[in-house]
Amino acid sequence: MTQKLTHFDAAGAAHMVDVSAKEVTHRTAIARGSVHMEPETLKLITEGRAKKGDVLAVARLAGIMGAKKTADLIPLCHPLALSKVALDLTTAEDPPRVEIEATVKTTGQTGVEMEALTAVSTAALTVYDMVKAVDKAMHITDIRLAFKDGGKSGRFEAE
Repeated sequence: MTQKLTHFDAAGAAHMVDVSAKEVTHRTAIARGSVHMEPETLKLITEGRAKKGDVLAVARLAGIMGAKKTADLIPLCHPLALSKVALDLTTAEDPPRVEIEATVKTTGQTGVEMEALTAVSTAALTVYDMVKAVDKAMHITDIRLAFKDGGKSGRFEAE
C-alpha cells in the first residue's frame, strides 16, 4: 500500500476530495454481505410469517434508499446521481442466513463503492430489525466490496 490516503490534506486534516479534474466514466460497484440467524428465523422469513411483513422486500427497498442517502451518512462522500441500484436477497440454509448483493451504477467523476456497501449494510440492518423480536442473536457478517469498475484505478475483483 504505497498510495496516500486521499481524504486528508497535506496537514492531515480531513477534507472532501476534489474530483472536478477527474474524467467522467461509467462506474459500477458490487458489494455483498450476510445476516446469519437461527433456522427457525430463516423459516419465518421464507414462509412470509414475519409480523412486520415481507422481510426481503422491505430490506430490498431499504437498501435502495440507503444507497441513495450515502452522502448524508458518510461525511466525505460526494452526492451522486445514481443510474442503477439493485439488490438481490437470497436465503441459504447451511448455515441459515440471508445473503445480500447490491449493484450500483453511475456515470460520473467518482465511484459508487460506498453506495454499494451502504446498500448492503442498510438491507442487512433492516433484516435484523424486522425479525429481531424472535432472534436477537442474529449477526451481520462479511460486508465487503466484491467488484468495482471505472475510473482511474480501473477494475477490482475480490478473490
